[in-house]
Amino acid sequence: MTNGNLRKIAAFDFDGTIIKGSSPVRLVNHLLRKGMISPVVCLRLLKWGAAYKLHLPQTEAHARSLVFTAFEGREKDWVDRFLKDFYVECIEGAGYIRPAAVSCMERLVAEGYDVVVVSATFGPIVEKAMETLPFSHSICTEMAVDEHGCYTTVVDGDCIEGAAKVASLINYFDQLYGPGNWVLDQAYGDHYSDQDILCFAQRGFAVSPSYFMGRLARLKHWEILDWD
Repeated sequence: MTNGNLRKIAAFDFDGTIIKGSSPVRLVNHLLRKGMISPVVCLRLLKWGAAYKLHLPQTEAHARSLVFTAFEGREKDWVDRFLKDFYVECIEGAGYIRPAAVSCMERLVAEGYDVVVVSATFGPIVEKAMETLPFSHSICTEMAVDEHGCYTTVVDGDCIEGAAKVASLINYFDQLYGPGNWVLDQAYGDHYSDQDILCFAQRGFAVSPSYFMGRLARLKHWEILDWD
């Protein structure tokens, strides 16, 4: 394809970008209220969260595994419905979707972009969001299922964070459109861990960024958007 015929992609982070705050944090609170997750696991997640905010070495996969101790051994279909209901009740219904994010995605779709959510959060949550929000592709963290069709606490493949966001995006759209037939024109993220995908994009946008992300955005000359 000539450069003018490339499929234009716009990638959005989910937590802290399309929605205010973190869906896994809200999920843990939801599970705790329902008595489905132990206080010990919550304490371990708090320690992980503190390290995450300070940019200390840690992995998203570890946190996802801890959260899924609540679902270990449960049937995939049941858990997926639970996660989708959680999205409707605790994110959409609680008013955490940013109207500015929705408007931005609607504009990009009208301009002919493929809009994709690339996120470390759990796939069924974003799959439910895709029913009502203006994006048509999602690349998210998925959890492994055992031979009985029940969830484990193991991440299936890569956790979609950092450099894995770029690698998974390339793999997804290379399979969909073919190598060289698309370009990541725009990328939107709020956290320092989104830097890889913003660097890969033609244009990067820092959405209501954290302190470190704000500093990086000014250094990289990414546009800073206040969606709060």
